[in-house]
Amino acid sequence: MHRVVVLALEGVYPFEMSIPAKIFGTAAGPAGEPLYEILTCGLDGGPVTTSADFTIGVSYGREALATADTLVIPPFTCATGEERDWLPAELARALELLPPHARIVSICTASYVLAAAGLLDGRRATTHWNAAADFQRAFPGVEVDAKVLFVDDGRVLTAAGVAAGVDLCLHLLRRDHGSEIANRVAKLCVVPPWRAGGQAQYIESPMPEPEVATTAATRAWALERLHRPLSLAELARHARMSVRTFCRRFGEEVGMPPGQWLAQRRVDHARRLLETTELPVDEVAAHAGFGTAVSLRRHLSDAIGVSPTAYRRSFRAS
Repeated sequence: MHRVVVLALEGVYPFEMSIPAKIFGTAAGPAGEPLYEILTCGLDGGPVTTSADFTIGVSYGREALATADTLVIPPFTCATGEERDWLPAELARALELLPPHARIVSICTASYVLAAAGLLDGRRATTHWNAAADFQRAFPGVEVDAKVLFVDDGRVLTAAGVAAGVDLCLHLLRRDHGSEIANRVAKLCVVPPWRAGGQAQYIESPMPEPEVATTAATRAWALERLHRPLSLAELARHARMSVRTFCRRFGEEVGMPPGQWLAQRRVDHARRLLETTELPVDEVAAHAGFGTAVSLRRHLSDAIGVSPTAYRRSFRAS
């Protein structure tokens, strides 16, 4: 039986720690037989402090890693700044116990552990979008893709934050035993049966605010008129600037060209309408200024990697 070992480090996040046991532990064969054995271990087998207000007891120490077919490392709290040590000597020695065939999986910022151990050198990997820039600075030898839910690079796999850990475990289950079993597990766990690893993380696009926002009034004016075409000349005219000056100041204040900012705001507005209304997709497209459902589909796919229908199915408020 395939053994999944979950390594709970000090400050482990309880939800992410429980994902492998829930997904793999629910998987069963045609006769109801379990397909995986799940062990949760710590470095010393003693109680493990979590990031919440409770401590967990584990039955195994680091020796369990030597028996792993798949190792999953959930995220955990860690010192910040220059004092960070993502791979203390005790953890490094524990990872050396892994068999050569074992798959290694990180969820969220546990990717720092894999990178510090050299397991991601020259590989494509992901982590939580909010930590991606810091991660890339810390490990320039890793090809960081902060836009995807998970990356399957063969033996080493990385997932973005929280729910992406569910997606990656379902992906592994599908890879091991096929879609029928993976879909059954997803249904029992009441989660989407499939979200592609290449689907974008659902990231808010904050707009930087300068100390003196000379185009702020025009931005506010444009947000009230997303339903109709807005040319660069019209925006500049509203701001009482030449097109060249408007583009320069807009870029200084917002950090992107006007056209890109306007497209992002249209996508954001379309997402809100898909989440909160029952408007048909073509009407959502019109309200957001995309004109047609085809145009909305293209822009939404470029922005977050899914169609309007799939987005609404995932996020429509009941």
